[in-house]
Amino acid sequence: MARRSDTKARMVGAARQLIREHGYHSMALSDVVERSASPRGSVYYHFPQGKVQMAAEAAEAHTREQVDLITQLAGEATTPEELILAYVEAAREGMLTSGYGRGCTIAPLVLEVGQESEELGAASRRAFLLMVETMALRLVVLGAEQAEARELAQSTIAGVEGAMVTSRALRSPEPFDAIRDTVVGRARALVAVRD
Repeated sequence: MARRSDTKARMVGAARQLIREHGYHSMALSDVVERSASPRGSVYYHFPQGKVQMAAEAAEAHTREQVDLITQLAGEATTPEELILAYVEAAREGMLTSGYGRGCTIAPLVLEVGQESEELGAASRRAFLLMVETMALRLVVLGAEQAEARELAQSTIAGVEGAMVTSRALRSPEPFDAIRDTVVGRARALVAVRD
């Protein structure tokens, strides 16, 4: 028998996948139950506030994964350019691996729910702020100035988010290639100016 925390984690993971693939409004709780192979009654046991709470927790899980990815890639990088390149390439590879079926967990919450839910709005803001702050901090550790690091982190996160949308629409990796060339070029210029 699965432990309760395993059931909840599976449900959050399923919700995250469904939001990434189909959006917030298309995520039905019954689909979460089915995809997570969880008992139907566990939905309101683990998520008493229902779909909004589940989506907020999916956003938090996505944010943790992205922060961990940025931290891992930064640990392997020796320059800001290497970190930016690795991050964009990881997003590009994820899109290709999914057959252009996967997007971001956070973007649908912003676009579909907007101001309807303060909880989801706050979760979305926290997610993007934490991703940008983590990227900026890692860029500083790798040698970028603080203001430049924040600008580059903002550009990279925003660029990858936009590339996810356009890449899915076009069924092409070209948007990732374009943003990669732009933000990696900016990172390279930062290092060149300092040398």
